[in-house]
Amino acid sequence: MRLGSQFLSIALATLLTAAGRLSPQTLGSPAPDFTLKTLAGGTASLSDYTGHPVFLNFWASWCKPCRGEMSDIIAAYDAHSDQHLQVLAINLTDQERMKDVRRFVDEFRMPFPVLLDQKGKARKSYALRGVPTSVFIDAQGVVRLVNPGPITSETIQRGLAEILPAR
Repeated sequence: MRLGSQFLSIALATLLTAAGRLSPQTLGSPAPDFTLKTLAGGTASLSDYTGHPVFLNFWASWCKPCRGEMSDIIAAYDAHSDQHLQVLAINLTDQERMKDVRRFVDEFRMPFPVLLDQKGKARKSYALRGVPTSVFIDAQGVVRLVNPGPITSETIQRGLAEILPAR
């Protein structure tokens, strides 16, 4: 019996080690803060938006699914601006050229702040596994939904329901 429990402990430890560290954006946990340059030339921190529901979207111009979901993200932003929804589009600038970022932003006429993750710090603090990834954060700064991969309009609505005040 003792050998069985030792085996189970070793197996569990191996599994946890193989999975890597736990993701900082675990549901119900505070969202990791960051400060990044903006495409407009300033800086923005997640903490600047405390008191507002925030929809983070990590993207890159070379990412086809990012292109496919951007219209739905813009539509959600436009539809919920009266509820003070903040969308922060975080570009993986450490993995592409600025001219491609600007072309993407201009093409979609992105109406919200575009943040430049030039050194991959925000990407690492959110333990990103790929783009696109969306994170819904409530007005108290708590992560309520994480969507790794392309997001559908239905999942956007589910995330918004978690972070927006009831109408």
